[in-house]
Amino acid sequence: MVQAEKTRREPGERAGRLPAGVSFAARLSFDNVWHSFDNHAETLRGVSLSAEPGEVLCLLGPSGSGKTTLLRIAAGIETQTRGRVLLNDREISGPSVFVPPERRSIGLVFQDFALFPHLSILDNVRFGLTALSSSEAKREAMAALVRVDLEHHAHSFPHILSGGEQQRVALARALAPRPAVLLLDEPFSGLDSRLKDAVRAETLAILRQSRATAIVVTHDAEEAMRMGDRIALLKDGRLVQMGTAQTLFQTPIDLFAAGFFSELNLFEATARAGRVDTPLGQFSAPGTGDGVAVTVAVRLSGIEACEKDGETEARVISRRFLGEAEALELAVPGAETPVRARIRCGVLPSGARDIWLTVRKSDVLVFERRAENA
Repeated sequence: MVQAEKTRREPGERAGRLPAGVSFAARLSFDNVWHSFDNHAETLRGVSLSAEPGEVLCLLGPSGSGKTTLLRIAAGIETQTRGRVLLNDREISGPSVFVPPERRSIGLVFQDFALFPHLSILDNVRFGLTALSSSEAKREAMAALVRVDLEHHAHSFPHILSGGEQQRVALARALAPRPAVLLLDEPFSGLDSRLKDAVRAETLAILRQSRATAIVVTHDAEEAMRMGDRIALLKDGRLVQMGTAQTLFQTPIDLFAAGFFSELNLFEATARAGRVDTPLGQFSAPGTGDGVAVTVAVRLSGIEACEKDGETEARVISRRFLGEAEALELAVPGAETPVRARIRCGVLPSGARDIWLTVRKSDVLVFERRAENA
């Protein structure tokens, strides 16, 4: 049995150990992919996107948006009804081609890890290395366990491991064959919130070290921003927007995209001379014609509060301490519902009731109402 080291290494650090196996990263592309179950309503509707070599791409969206279905089509577990899947521009699934899952060089980490309880950790990891001899498979499996810092558990069984450790075993098993693309289906959803950040950081370090192209499914926008080089936002089986976290946050294409990355206050307004009036002030609406009905979205984090001065008067209705921040509900003249704000803790005195608000212009987004409902 390989003995545990006395000093725990940092994620990604493998001093004095076998070098991590490096994959030959590939581009995985979906070309106008459609999918439905038993000819019922479509789960995917003309999705076209690519994960570039060595990139971590996050598929983000609510339940039912088609994220996992897209992953299963890439892995060969599901078959699309229309469209093609390509690996380095070579068709692996399409109208006349279907490469079986075991020949795709695509690894998959399931949401529930899917470890075999009756097999040791080492045997779990080498389970898919059927093309190698027993000794070669054992060597590659141990190298994969070294990569995830679990070689000391090689002869243990899954039930004695924590959720985070089981997740790393599943990752090691998927990486052992050195796939060109690695697919991860909500790999952190079952972890305790306090553990999630550490395991996510470890996983990202391992993915960077392995250099495989990775596609990660998540419904958590913050998780997508932490992990993804780019993010593909899905809704109702369609691709809404794709880009870097900064692009999707700062310039969302519609109200759905804006609301997925931020909590928002929403106001209905009509554009006049490139401006819109709201209870929180007047803001610019560039490119919007006169008389156009719009929805003005103001991020909660974009509202600054002060007891003595500002642009808009408000009265505190409720106030909740959240640690580093406070959540406020505010009565604002002209607003039909309370305005919400999230401010830094300690900005307002504990007894403050009548206050002033100032809105950062960069946290105001204006969308034409007919476009948002299309």
